[in-house]
Amino acid sequence: MKFNYVNPYPSTRIPVMARNVCSTSHPLAAQAGLRMMWKGGNAVDAAIAAAAAMTICEPVSNGLGSDSFAILWDGKELHGLNSSGPAPASWTPGYFGKKHGGDAKKPPKRGFDSVTVPGAVGSWMALSERFGKLPFADLLEPAIDIAERGYLLPVVVQQKWASATPEMRSLPGWADSFLPWGRAPQVGELFQFKAAARALRAIAQSKGEAFYRGEIAQAIEKFSSANGGTMTAKDLAGFQPEWVKPIGKDYRGYTLHEIPPNGQGIAALIALGILQQFDLTGMPVDGADAQHLQIEAMKLAFADTYKYVAERKAMEVTTEQMLDDGYLKSRAKLIDLRKAQDFGAGNPVRGGTIYLTAADENGMMISFIQSNYMGFGSGCVEPTFGISLQNRGYGFSLEPGANQVAPGKRPFQTIIPAFLTQQGQPVMSFGVMGGNMQPQGHMQTLVRMLDYGQSPQAACDAPRWRFNAGLELNVEQQMNKATVQELIGRGHRMEVINDSYQDFGAGQFIWRAGEPRVDGYIAASDSRRDGLAAGF
Repeated sequence: MKFNYVNPYPSTRIPVMARNVCSTSHPLAAQAGLRMMWKGGNAVDAAIAAAAAMTICEPVSNGLGSDSFAILWDGKELHGLNSSGPAPASWTPGYFGKKHGGDAKKPPKRGFDSVTVPGAVGSWMALSERFGKLPFADLLEPAIDIAERGYLLPVVVQQKWASATPEMRSLPGWADSFLPWGRAPQVGELFQFKAAARALRAIAQSKGEAFYRGEIAQAIEKFSSANGGTMTAKDLAGFQPEWVKPIGKDYRGYTLHEIPPNGQGIAALIALGILQQFDLTGMPVDGADAQHLQIEAMKLAFADTYKYVAERKAMEVTTEQMLDDGYLKSRAKLIDLRKAQDFGAGNPVRGGTIYLTAADENGMMISFIQSNYMGFGSGCVEPTFGISLQNRGYGFSLEPGANQVAPGKRPFQTIIPAFLTQQGQPVMSFGVMGGNMQPQGHMQTLVRMLDYGQSPQAACDAPRWRFNAGLELNVEQQMNKATVQELIGRGHRMEVINDSYQDFGAGQFIWRAGEPRVDGYIAASDSRRDGLAAGF
């Protein structure tokens, strides 16, 4: 790929080119990953170290009670890892009906009845055991040090911390952990998380067993019981991450790979399959026609994703049916270039998150995502070990359908790592975090790189839109004003806002420039967060 390195967008970042690279949304986590590769570890070791550090450095997005997913290239082939946890054994529609009223349509947004079994620590264990080089305990050393000694709070994290405080402060254990002076820390203030350091040491010493079958599991059960939850140590002990084969879709001579359902990665594949039917290169990259086509393709993709995607064995259609070329061509025909539409689902049968990536000079590349969901997740923080628990249970439905809650079932997931190949060879590990912005970010950044030749950093810096529902969109204030007005004229209802953290996501990208030992990689980190792409 011959990128155009003239960046037409305001940016504080430049592309980073090196043979060993780690890109995350916090500089200390990127450095934690580099430390592992400097010690002789590989990209997987770096990703685990960075992920552990991120639970401390960006608690507004993830924690030790998160879920996670990964796609990695081991030098020969792609592997996918689904480390999202299932519902506790007690969870049924009747359970929620009795506790929260018979007319409830979803589990609650916060509190213990939103917490499914956390999978992130399990992913670290599985990745290290199968692909890591360094001892597992070494990988957690940087995170332990950061949690124990503390770090100075950066700008974007502080903004989200402060804005979340009114909603979260009354939830079990949250204020004790995250309001050290009775308020959110200010920019530049030292935040220490000694309880999490205690947990990380126990996880390091036991290779993760303490979390699922030891003292941390017992502490989570006790904390859950004391605060109205029903998660047990037995629920935790039964968890195992699942190795999966990524699903893919060809686009402009490349193949985008995503984790199969229960996640929403298929939405990016559907959207690109629809866009494949159009010649975007004849349209200005930031013009109304190119943006309109992408918006409409994304709407069509979400219509099917929200109707059909759940845990794979519960789906009434297959991923193959949803990605069928003939079906996607028929969906593309529904797009009117002059008018925005509110699409329904088709019939395929007839036809709060952190993302990081690392790559090493031996060719290993890993795309990794970890999340508590909706900011601080459930808001429940086990005090002994600082386990900030996700609220992935909110992704279930209490009504009949593919995503109805059931014991031991995984909910619909928003977090999706991505990987790009060409003719079976690795090209880029990447991701764009931020709820339903993730597949939208995958599509928008790939179109910029593959259709228009923009560099990863320019594609990252470019203004984005975010589809919400119906005809409603959010758009970044730096988007071309004439384009925005033209899109409004076509019927899009666009609100220009200035909140990049959740609304427009944040990406990390590592593009393989050639032979890693010689040519290395081209890395980018999104300026919408406090992040860093670093290498040597």
